[in-house]
Amino acid sequence: MWSNILVLMVEDNPDDEFLTLRELKKCGIEGVLVARDGADAIDCLFCAGNHAERDKAMMPRLILLDLKLPKLNGLEVLQSIRDDERMRDIPVIITSSSQEPSDIESCRRLGVEFFLNKPLDGRKLIEIMNDMGI
Repeated sequence: MWSNILVLMVEDNPDDEFLTLRELKKCGIEGVLVARDGADAIDCLFCAGNHAERDKAMMPRLILLDLKLPKLNGLEVLQSIRDDERMRDIPVIITSSSQEPSDIESCRRLGVEFFLNKPLDGRKLIEIMNDMGI
C-alpha cells in the first residue's frame, strides 16, 4: 500500500534507526531517506525543494522526526518545515522518548498531532498513517 511513498526519517541513534527501518519495512514502506542530524534533515528537504517540478517525487510524503538531535534539534527542523510553504503541509510524526510537556506543546503549536515512543510500533504507525490520510 505504501511501497511507492518516500519517508524522511530523522534519527541520530543507530539502534533506533535500525529498529525503525525494520518496522517500516514490515509495513511495506521501503522508500526511506535517513538523515542523522538536524542539519542533514534540512539539507535533504531544502535541496529537494529547491529544484523544479521534476523533483517533486523527491519530497517526502511523511517525516518521522526525533526531537533530540545534534547540530539542529527537532524543534528547529520542524520550525523550518512549517516556515516553508512548499513543505508546511508535509505530515510530521514525532518519534521520541521525550515526554517533556514543553516539547509536546511546542510540537502541537507547529501542527504535529502524532507522537510515537521509541522503539517504533509498526501497527501504531499504520494506524496513524491511516488517520492522516496517507
